Amino acid sequence: MSEYVIVADSACDIEEEVLKEWNVPVIKLSYIFTDTEESHPDYELEMKSFYKMMRDGRVAKTSAANTQQYLDLFTKLYEEGKDILYIGFSTGLSTSYNSGCAAAEQLKANYPDRTCVTVDSFAASAGYGLLLYLAVQKKNEGMPLQDLGEWVIKTRDHLCHWFTVDDLVYLKRGGRISAAAAFVAGILDIKPVLHVDNEGHLINMFKVRKRRASIRALADKYDELALHPSEGPIFICQGDCMEDAEYLCKLLQERHGVSVDKIVFTGAVIGAHSGPGTLALFFLGKEK
Repeated sequence: MSEYVIVADSACDIEEEVLKEWNVPVIKLSYIFTDTEESHPDYELEMKSFYKMMRDGRVAKTSAANTQQYLDLFTKLYEEGKDILYIGFSTGLSTSYNSGCAAAEQLKANYPDRTCVTVDSFAASAGYGLLLYLAVQKKNEGMPLQDLGEWVIKTRDHLCHWFTVDDLVYLKRGGRISAAAAFVAGILDIKPVLHVDNEGHLINMFKVRKRRASIRALADKYDELALHPSEGPIFICQGDCMEDAEYLCKLLQERHGVSVDKIVFTGAVIGAHSGPGTLALFFLGKEK
């Protein structure tokens, strides 16, 4: 049985040093600040600095990874004698996965003895990161490549993404809500609660008034949907709002006696669309 490597995209929002520990190479997506048009790969800027720039009014726009990036990495791994399980950023939010699939197809003729299994995660941010974390565990337990690909497909429909944002101006820029809705929400201090559906699309589920109420709503969703409420695993991502992340951890601890496994920054490519103050909760549920 050939050795294989799990490959991911940087939109998983897991720290580079942790991905290295997991032996998961990543393809980096990128972004620009529109005032300079200077391109930055994901992870290049320190995240607190990135969010300060956004709060100061700078606008970031993102770019998907291109096919050549995947060709370069996949070729390197094939030359090392390794097969690949590529788990990609949701096609409901990016075209990066399609580029990865195109690269795998192009390389078939030159590397007939190598295998690349491609799976759309239908996930984003640390939800995607949680799926990778679980997949790495299965790989380390000895699960074969094809079996792990099938396991990821089954598991992705139970990977819950629930999140809230602090300022709707960023969702407005991305076309997720209208300018009028963003204005009214700002006046009334309305906070949306959103999730990612089974096809990996961002869905606005309901609204509450006040920030603390939106955080409690995330904990309520954990109460309702968590597969193993007292066990986890649980990941949280935060857009430079660590106090809010700690409050969410406290709620989960008080309600279920469960600890959060990992808190990470919402990365630049995701944060460019959701903005500072994004808070998201990820866990395995009865349904997505």
